[in-house]
Amino acid sequence: MPAGSLAVTQVTWNHFLLLDATHSPTLKSWLESANQPGADFPIQNLSFGVFTGPSNAPYSIGVAIGDRILDLRRCAKAGLLSSLPPETVFACSAPGLNPLMALGREHWSPLRKRLSELLRSSSGHQAAVEPLLVPMSESVVVKPATIHDYTDFYASIHHATNVGRLFRPDNPLLPNYKYVPIGYHGRASSIGVSGAAVHRPNGQMKDAAAEAPVFGPSRALDYELEVGFFTGPSNDLGQPIPIAEAESHIFGLCLLNDWSARDIQSWEYQPLGPFLAKSFATTISPWIVTIEALAPFRVPAFARPDGDPAPLPYLSLPEDRAQGGIDLTLEVHIASRQMREAGLPPLRLSRGNLRNLYWTLAQLLTHHASNGCNLRSGDLLASGTVSGPLPEERGCLLELTQRGADPIRLPTGEIRKFLEDGDEVILRGYCERDGFARIGFGECRGTITPATPTPANPR
Repeated sequence: MPAGSLAVTQVTWNHFLLLDATHSPTLKSWLESANQPGADFPIQNLSFGVFTGPSNAPYSIGVAIGDRILDLRRCAKAGLLSSLPPETVFACSAPGLNPLMALGREHWSPLRKRLSELLRSSSGHQAAVEPLLVPMSESVVVKPATIHDYTDFYASIHHATNVGRLFRPDNPLLPNYKYVPIGYHGRASSIGVSGAAVHRPNGQMKDAAAEAPVFGPSRALDYELEVGFFTGPSNDLGQPIPIAEAESHIFGLCLLNDWSARDIQSWEYQPLGPFLAKSFATTISPWIVTIEALAPFRVPAFARPDGDPAPLPYLSLPEDRAQGGIDLTLEVHIASRQMREAGLPPLRLSRGNLRNLYWTLAQLLTHHASNGCNLRSGDLLASGTVSGPLPEERGCLLELTQRGADPIRLPTGEIRKFLEDGDEVILRGYCERDGFARIGFGECRGTITPATPTPANPR
């Protein structure tokens, strides 16, 4: 199938987002690393991030292509984006993605098409564009946007049921779960990008048999396999976002690890929910895969079992039921310090899929704004732990080890109930479908470092 002749096989409900020539599986880039089988960043992906190059240049918006980053600020300066509206060109010259996120799909789509034209093998633009590429290995990636607010949901019914069964065997799923998307307001200031160290948190913990709590380093540190999504255009305070418009407010997705101290969490979460057990660190992958790039991988929303209540009308839309899911494979790997020193590869702990979410991303965003809450461009919303129906699809150690009762054995013989200092956790994600190019999300990495000494917890 020649580039540009890809048949339109899918339409989303908002702005008639079509599959077009940028999704064609036959597209190739003049940059050979983008054409390698299994590459995360082929020309069909065109993920956005923010980076600085080897010479400590100012932060620039970059587009991941193969093993390189295309510098959009320099593209704009060279006139390679002059066919786009001035607002788009100005946003591409910013040191972060918030201005581009705010513009909306009428600006995002033409930019995607122009980037595809510049990078495809038949374009004749190689001589002009190649000097604007920077090796990923020589760059430093940073948070892609200023994140004003962060909300974490609890959208996987398999995760909610598994965790509920550990603490409430006779009543694992609370009665409101199938009616209302559950979430909590997280801490935006402690969000870091892949590769940043994660300090083991100190906090209050109380063993079941103890009369009083103690303060010290968490002994039950966990990861959570999640997907985050960044908001696009904002809504005014007091103005809800109808579900038919929800996807026009989603810029793109990233991998997210919502680190959790389970012992601190179990003591503090009643009656108001997560607090210090979550706020010490959240890690995101640096590259945002746009909602448009994911068009070939849309699938029906989670099929609710017979007898489950239908979503309330404000959360219900036929088009969302038909294609509100995303077929995104998600993996968790671990490498202990001993494993790395022995040269052993990371061990895969689980593999799940985002299509198992009980609530769609559109439903999460619509519910968030349903009370008139104003979402701002660059706000980060997260899915909550993504788990599936099978044991190998469980998205955290709390589930995998059954609260520590069934430990995991590493290739070195080490045992893990929860994370130890020196453990590195790696999240990976990718979309695959026959007839389309595979696109990846890169990696989301974090390594556990010891807790900071305090007067109540001296070393």
